[in-house]
Amino acid sequence: MKSSASHRYLPSLALCACFLAGMACARGAVASSASPAANATVTFRKVFKSSYPEYVEIKVTDTGAGTFDIRQLNEESNPRTLHLEASLVQTIFELAAKLHNFDGVDLEIHRRIANLGEKTFGYDRGGESHTVTFNYTLNHEALQLLTIFEGLARQQTDLSDLDRTMRYDPLGVNDVLMQLQKDLDNKAVPEPAQFLPLLDRLAADQHFIDIARDRARKLAVRIRSSS
Repeated sequence: MKSSASHRYLPSLALCACFLAGMACARGAVASSASPAANATVTFRKVFKSSYPEYVEIKVTDTGAGTFDIRQLNEESNPRTLHLEASLVQTIFELAAKLHNFDGVDLEIHRRIANLGEKTFGYDRGGESHTVTFNYTLNHEALQLLTIFEGLARQQTDLSDLDRTMRYDPLGVNDVLMQLQKDLDNKAVPEPAQFLPLLDRLAADQHFIDIARDRARKLAVRIRSSS
């Protein structure tokens, strides 16, 4: 997977700001619904040729374990593991349930509109399997789910970039931190606490330049104070 600070995963920041800011409300609204079905998986896939990235696939199980694969179409598939917080997993599965686990739903707006990438939601549990594909939708639950998954894709890209630059490109670390700061400003990161281990390690490591260490320290304080 390419992971360059100069090539970013860019979902609609307007949607991210709107819906990720409202995720707490969404979680509260769905808390009274039934718990996710055991051994179930929700999948998000987006294919958008001539963009960066061209291919995104994120799979989340009801246990919080999952994988992500973010790359160009001509690159080999390279799924990596991730683990989500229980509250976010519940939100994902409850939103899927509100959409009947994508069984027989039509999310497309059915109007002439520019190609925004082919997006697919999938649900699998045992022998049960449902998918729905769309270019653009106005469905409220689908938009929330889309924003969560696009935020996760951005989050994993930022995490990968930060880990890579800390290992192999110390001078590039500050650029990645600046991008992370922008993403936090735009509320485009679903689980900011995922960055704390790397930020703490960076802030304490004198091998990195002072401006990067100071920025990492301030980001860590910001994340902790907002949690």
